[in-house]
Amino acid sequence: MSAAALVRSALALTLPDVRAAARTLWTAPRLKERYPGYLGVMHGLIRASVPLMEAAGRRCADLPPGDPCAEPLARYFETHIAEEQGHDDWLLKDLTAADGITPRAVLDSAPAADVAALAGAQYYWIRHYHPACLLGYIAVLEGCPPDPDLARRLPGLTGLPATAFRTLAAHAADDPGHLRELDRLLDELPLTPALAAAVAHSAAHTAGRAAALLRGLAQGDPDPASRFPALRS
Repeated sequence: MSAAALVRSALALTLPDVRAAARTLWTAPRLKERYPGYLGVMHGLIRASVPLMEAAGRRCADLPPGDPCAEPLARYFETHIAEEQGHDDWLLKDLTAADGITPRAVLDSAPAADVAALAGAQYYWIRHYHPACLLGYIAVLEGCPPDPDLARRLPGLTGLPATAFRTLAAHAADDPGHLRELDRLLDELPLTPALAAAVAHSAAHTAGRAAALLRGLAQGDPDPASRFPALRS
């Protein structure tokens, strides 16, 4: 099995669980009340996207001379940083439109432990193993794009304004293209079997954590204050 095929096999095994968890969330009762919590979780993850890729790009420069993955990875991260810049600010605006939650209330609330576990593992693997591990994380987050039809129907389903779903709609449109870019990169990267296994492990870890996080949002307390403690202050 090629290195790229190993990573794709891991995604084929793990992404269905994430998609099933997303369906559980979007069909959960009191979706209107749950949606701000979803936005808050997505903000926690997406505001880490650019810093993670910046850290991975810096690590590429520190790889041993002759590492054949360093240059193509650094180019990919540089391009993808430009594509993802500012998306965390979009989510803050969506939260304000959805529930009147101010950006300050979100930023002053400690990130949830499940969000920190998802992004934090990547910082460790980037720093202590190889920046290619981040590809598994990106593949999962962009491998389960929102359904464009769902994004169009959510204002009617929830009674919230369409402006509360701008980021969801944008990712429904853009993520399939980003995933194709990543797929091409996997074909081109000269991943060793050990490095391909590490990327696949990162993907499996991310998928498991992401699915649990989505199920928690579907089953937990839909009160936004449960996700944004600063609202109580």
